[in-house]
Amino acid sequence: MKLKALTLLFSIGLTLISLAGNPVIEKKGPQDDGSKYGKDSVTCVMNLSLYREFYKQWKQSGYKNASINDALKSWKWVFENCPRSTENVYVDGAKMYDFEISKTKAPKIKNNLLDTLMLIYDRRIEFFPNNYSDGTPQTGEILGRKGVDLYQVDPERYKDVYEILGKSIELEKAKTKGPIFIYYFRSLTRMAKTGETDTAAVVDAYDVISDYIDSNIEHFTKAGNSKELEQWEVIKGNIEVTFEPFANCVDLVRIYQKKFNETPDDIGLLKKITKLLDKKQCVESPLYFSATVNLYKAEPTPESAYLIGKMMLIEKKYEEAIPYLEEAAKMDNESKAYNAYIFLAQDYLNLERYPLARQYALKAASLDPSSGDPYIIIGDAYAGSAKDCGTDDLTTKVAYWAAVDKYSQAKRIDPELNEKMNARIATYQKYFPATELLFFHNLNQGDPYKVECWINEETTVRAAK
Repeated sequence: MKLKALTLLFSIGLTLISLAGNPVIEKKGPQDDGSKYGKDSVTCVMNLSLYREFYKQWKQSGYKNASINDALKSWKWVFENCPRSTENVYVDGAKMYDFEISKTKAPKIKNNLLDTLMLIYDRRIEFFPNNYSDGTPQTGEILGRKGVDLYQVDPERYKDVYEILGKSIELEKAKTKGPIFIYYFRSLTRMAKTGETDTAAVVDAYDVISDYIDSNIEHFTKAGNSKELEQWEVIKGNIEVTFEPFANCVDLVRIYQKKFNETPDDIGLLKKITKLLDKKQCVESPLYFSATVNLYKAEPTPESAYLIGKMMLIEKKYEEAIPYLEEAAKMDNESKAYNAYIFLAQDYLNLERYPLARQYALKAASLDPSSGDPYIIIGDAYAGSAKDCGTDDLTTKVAYWAAVDKYSQAKRIDPELNEKMNARIATYQKYFPATELLFFHNLNQGDPYKVECWINEETTVRAAK
């Protein structure tokens, strides 16, 4: 019995001696026999307990005391000899090596520590590719952490970052964390600026990740989660700023015109072209016209009808645009259906079919109560029909009251419209009936008044200003 105890103590002593020194780990395979605690389960459990206790002390000190040094000694043995013991080995290891890197000034040591940190992420993927709680794959998420850490420590390794984060995004798609998109796109644009890739790769990547970002913005908008929404808006702004040097219409058309010429009937390509040119306001390009028409021919959906209708509005083909926009209003996506209704309302406003302009503006308002734009259209429709809705000096002016009511409603709903609406209100207040005219018709300012004609709304008597 005494012999066994002495043997165990001797073994532990040798182990602790071997752990002393630099925390850098050589890139060699772990001692893995497929079991949870490895070949020497007793020593594994002992070192697990030791490292966790020291790690806890370090954490409780606010990551300030020297317990990390003792934690790393035991942690290193576990990392190398029983890699399947617990995923905490990799979570805690990444935390400790991030700390070691942050306090190290010597470039060579920092690079070695960084290599170890990258190895920690690789081993975590190797031994714990699935989440312990629900069994879902987590390789993409781990790659995301790995790539972000690499960029933050050594941004000059942007090509490696691009490869790592590209794989992460490919696996996680819209579930990708926001910073991953940022560092991935920064790495790619740096490659484009140094000639290591071309502008087309930047444009294609922007097309993919902006979709994922927009889907998150839409999700958190519907969920009413303002905190998450604000964070994703910041992510989007960062990507847009990074993309700006590559976003000019000349380059976009040049890149996609060649692709369009090669495969003019490729539905995936046509969707990409129309969406990107639309987003970057390059809709006056002949390429946009051709791609839109081809997309509708190949896939006559409400989405492609929307593009045709919008294009015809730009070209002032108001009558031709109507059937396409009516089809577009059937889109399942509420924000896109809202846009279709707005365009229909504007279309009928341009055609001076004011009742229909109001009808579709109200449909748009029902889909997005936070938008003031529908009420601007209704106000413009009221103002445009004022002279035709009266028979004398008074009744040809009262529609301006109703118009100003709608402009006031628009800015109440959306304060960003204040300046624009105040300008409209100032314009149409001049067309209100004069005080003398109100007196002649036995009306006083503030009296209720019903505007007849197709408008048929209650308003308030006011004199011209």
